[in-house]
Amino acid sequence: MRRLVASLFTTLDGVVETPEKWHFPFFNEEMGAIVQAQMSDTLLMGRKSYDTFAATWPKREEAGGEDAALAAVLGDARKIVVSNQPLQLTWRNSELLEGELVEAVTELKSEPGSDIAISGSISVVRQLLEAGLVDELQLLVDPIAVRDGMRLFEQTGTALPLELRSSRALSNGVLFLVYGPVGQGPGGNYRQASKAMAAAQKS
Repeated sequence: MRRLVASLFTTLDGVVETPEKWHFPFFNEEMGAIVQAQMSDTLLMGRKSYDTFAATWPKREEAGGEDAALAAVLGDARKIVVSNQPLQLTWRNSELLEGELVEAVTELKSEPGSDIAISGSISVVRQLLEAGLVDELQLLVDPIAVRDGMRLFEQTGTALPLELRSSRALSNGVLFLVYGPVGQGPGGNYRQASKAMAAAQKS
């Protein structure tokens, strides 16, 4: 079974939309190494993310600049695009996801191979989190509150418990947080919290 790993840039107030407006001042070599490690030979993308990438990275690869090697890796990867409308897939190794999202991704995960990576594509990540298909959620949390924009988690629906698998503070104040699904959230009530507080005061 292949793992599905979602990676997102986010802010202290939970915004994940248009990271190009606030993220680049925090990008350094540490973060670059993390992003490189998140690369996979199979990418799952929403239509908007695909359109943005396809309009940018082929040109960067052709230009042969500093990011040409990264552009080539993205170009060589299998890119599976989620869309409800027909698309002109001009970037090499691109294909449209066939069928209903949850069923198609479940089938994709059953194929042999390495991790399937999702970067951005907020609406796709939301649906797959809700369906329990995301095996790991990797967040790079920038130390800024932008106060405007779409957040990863909508304000409707049931609670989604997650477990923290690892955390790392980068030298620029960015937090790299890795979460995974957990079957049931922790129990507890005010009385238990009061006991814990009392015990902490005694220690």
